Amino acid sequence: MYKHLLYLCAMDDCKSKYCGCLYYSANALARNMTKLADEEFAVTGLSSSYAFLLMTVCSKPGIQPKEISHHMQLTPSTVTRLIEKMEFKGYLRRQHTGRITEVFPTPLSEEINIQVKLAWKKLYLRYSDILGKENGEKLTESIYSANVKLE
Repeated sequence: MYKHLLYLCAMDDCKSKYCGCLYYSANALARNMTKLADEEFAVTGLSSSYAFLLMTVCSKPGIQPKEISHHMQLTPSTVTRLIEKMEFKGYLRRQHTGRITEVFPTPLSEEINIQVKLAWKKLYLRYSDILGKENGEKLTESIYSANVKLE
């Protein structure tokens, strides 16, 4: 009954019997992209997740964690954990006003934000070089569109 699922991939260069599975292929791509991103962001001393959090907060000082969750497509609990670690390291600070929490950059994060943005640009150039600029942009659009539909 499920035999057809194992052989969906008609490509000659298929390295796995699961390459025709969207779940498998998307996760393999995510692992490879995370590796590339972490390599590029390593010059900042931050992983890619922390770098994107820093860019998000620097672009909108006083942003609330819920909005960060939306932009980064992460759960609120994950964002809270990331913020706490970045606050401990001196990159961010939280300000509580009643029930509202706002997140602000520190001078340290504003200083490193330039390096983070440069690393992000290098990441784009690196995967564009590998995939081709047009293919990378089409793939990004297609993946994002599929993600929106699956949400």
